[in-house]
Amino acid sequence: MSMHDIWNPWHGCVKCSEGCEHCYMYFLDRMRDRNGADIYKTKSGFTYPVQREKSGAYKIKSGELIRVCMSSDFFLEEADVWRDEAWGLMRERSDVKFFLLTKRPGRVEKCLPKDWGDGWENIFFNVTCENGQRADERIPILLSLPFRHKGIMCAPFIGGVNIEKYLESRQIEQVICGGENYDGARPCNFDWVKSLREQCIKYNVTFCFIETGTIFIKDGRRYHIPNKRVQSEMAYKSGVNFVGRPIDWKLTDRLGIEIPKAELYAPHYGKNCSHCGSKPICNGCSDCGRC
Repeated sequence: MSMHDIWNPWHGCVKCSEGCEHCYMYFLDRMRDRNGADIYKTKSGFTYPVQREKSGAYKIKSGELIRVCMSSDFFLEEADVWRDEAWGLMRERSDVKFFLLTKRPGRVEKCLPKDWGDGWENIFFNVTCENGQRADERIPILLSLPFRHKGIMCAPFIGGVNIEKYLESRQIEQVICGGENYDGARPCNFDWVKSLREQCIKYNVTFCFIETGTIFIKDGRRYHIPNKRVQSEMAYKSGVNFVGRPIDWKLTDRLGIEIPKAELYAPHYGKNCSHCGSKPICNGCSDCGRC
């Protein structure tokens, strides 16, 4: 997944559930001699949604999908002092899709902007459900909240989940799952993945298996797959991704006028994208040359 689709207005987090136990952000920070528990507002990165090229055009194009707080949690209590400003940037870029993900859905309602109404069209709200317990804890809150676009992220996928009764509501537009990585990675069982896929197919909900994780169980065999690119390729080759009913985005310009779909960003993909598990939900290649 490309880096141009990530916006980290703050960095650092507080672990709050079993899915956090082997957090990738903590691991990567340790590799840099940093402490993932240190929470701070990013400097140059905070204003990313409104940053411009030398030509004056926005760096982020109309219609792009931007993943927010991939090194924190957007609804983290310690970030309350910065969130209104971040909401303001998303309000200004009503032409951009913002993917929010949280393990703290219980905090969300009191953290919404005053002009929220029944939700902003450009916000895609997701909860993490790493196992059945967290699915049954968080998804009912997700369904009760005023968002126009809702999804579920089962990652790190460390236990099977049954979400049929939630998919039946037809509020869920996308389900993503993927295994755990780095220190102490717990196994991801392919049986859990296949079960989740079948649930999504039953309700015509898009399903994406993005990566196997470091430890993958398939047909009773245990595989050790440390390379993340290989993990993604193996997820792709499993053939379980499913495209369900499309998400109907109504993105607008600053005057509130809906932008025709033909004028929105269309992702393009490089040669290394063809076998990537994340391709169905990715913002496309950033042409960074790192692949």
